[in-house]
Amino acid sequence: MPGLLQFSTLRAPAHWRTVDFISDLHLKPEEPQTFDAWARYMRATQADAVVILGDLFEAWPGDDAAFPGSFEARCGSVLDQCAADLAFMRGNRDFLVGSAFLLRHDVRDLSTDPTLLVLASGQRLLLSHGDLLCVDDVAYQQYRRQVRSPAWQQRVLALPLEERRTLARQMRAHSSGQQAELDPARYADADDDLARHWLQQADAAILIHGHTHKPADHALGPDAQGRALARVVLSDWHVDAGGYRAEVLRVAPGAAPTRLDPRQIVTA
Repeated sequence: MPGLLQFSTLRAPAHWRTVDFISDLHLKPEEPQTFDAWARYMRATQADAVVILGDLFEAWPGDDAAFPGSFEARCGSVLDQCAADLAFMRGNRDFLVGSAFLLRHDVRDLSTDPTLLVLASGQRLLLSHGDLLCVDDVAYQQYRRQVRSPAWQQRVLALPLEERRTLARQMRAHSSGQQAELDPARYADADDDLARHWLQQADAAILIHGHTHKPADHALGPDAQGRALARVVLSDWHVDAGGYRAEVLRVAPGAAPTRLDPRQIVTA
C-alpha cells in the first residue's frame, strides 16, 4: 500500500464550530438553477465556515476569465456575499483556479490534497477532492499528474483565454466520451484500503471527499485504537433539466456529520 503522498494540517480558528462541506457543483452558465440554488445557500448559511472540496466550477480556464460581467465574476460575487469563512480545494475540473482569484474573494487556499482539518474541539477530519483515491483508473491518474504539473499549467495559462476555453471544452468532451463507453458499475471508485491507510497516517477517523458523485457513508472498520473509521462522500449538485440533487454536509459540535438539503438552510 503506497504511503500518504503529502498532507497539510489546517488548525481551524476557534470560532469554526459549525462547518459546512460542499463539492462538485460544476457551476456553468448553462445550468442557471444550480447556480441560483448555490447562491441562495451561500447567502443563507449560518455555518461558521464553508469548505468547498473541488469542482465548484465545471471548468476554470484561468483567473483572467473572471472579468467584470463574466459568469466567473458572478461566482466571485456570490463568494463575497457569504458571511461564513471560506476554504477551497481544487478538483479535477477547476485545478487552474489561482491564488489571485481566491485572495481577491478572501477564500482560504487548501492547496494540498489531502488536508487534515483539526477543529477546536479536537476532532480531526481528513479532506480530499477524492480523485487521488480512484487508483484503479490508471489513465486518469496519468492525466492528473500531467495537468497538475507546474510546467503544463504554465504553458496552458500562456495561451489566449479563448484558446484555453476551447481546450477546456475539448477535455470535457473527451472525458464524457470515455465515461459513455463504460458501464456505470465499472467506473473506478475510491479505494477503501487507501482511504483507511490515509486515515491511519493522519490519525483521523473520518475522511470527507467528493468527485465520485456517489454520496454515501462507507464504514472502513476500526483502527488500532478501536475507533470506527469512515469515508463520507459528498453529493454533487444538479438542479436543472427537471431534476434536483444537492446536499450540504454539516459538522457541528457533539454531533455526527449531517446531510442537509440546502433548501432547508435557505428556509430556516
